[in-house]
Amino acid sequence: MSAVDAAIAALRAGGLAVIPTDTVYGLAADGRSEDAARALYAAKGREAIQPTALLFASVDVLEEHLPELPAHAREIARALLPGPLTLVLPNPGRRFRWLNEGRPDAVGVRVPVIPGAGGDVLTALGVLVATSANLPGQRDSRCVEDVPSAIRERVAAVVDGGELPGTPSTVVDLTGAEPGVLREGAVPAREVLARLTDF
Repeated sequence: MSAVDAAIAALRAGGLAVIPTDTVYGLAADGRSEDAARALYAAKGREAIQPTALLFASVDVLEEHLPELPAHAREIARALLPGPLTLVLPNPGRRFRWLNEGRPDAVGVRVPVIPGAGGDVLTALGVLVATSANLPGQRDSRCVEDVPSAIRERVAAVVDGGELPGTPSTVVDLTGAEPGVLREGAVPAREVLARLTDF
């Protein structure tokens, strides 16, 4: 069984996997499963109160899983995604509420462009919950060798996608009256805000 097949099987069974994304290596679980998400938090050593983003295979898949998404938010998501951005969107249906216990009316989403093995895993699952495959306070993992042993020991599969760019996604909050950049990353804040001037 290939590493990709092992990761897909593990994720479908509720386990965890390390996969390459478009930015850094991610610790991933099935996005539909609250139990899998809680296992991910435990493996990461992260408080459940901290929000975690969902990775969708496409914007169409995103819309299928968030059917109550307001029309304006859909329009912005279509304009900005796919790409190395995390969008914090309104979540009026309070779906995936276990990923943002402090703000269940908001949800972080990504539609990354992942070439090769990582993309195959995401396409097979459709939606993953993922966080960087590092321990809190440590640097992001650009290659498989950077993933801490404490995380490797908690996952069922590791997919090696070679060396990655290493800069995390830019996080943009679109839940307020004006967009706000919460973290500047792979896309400069000024570029994101310039793309939003028409909305």
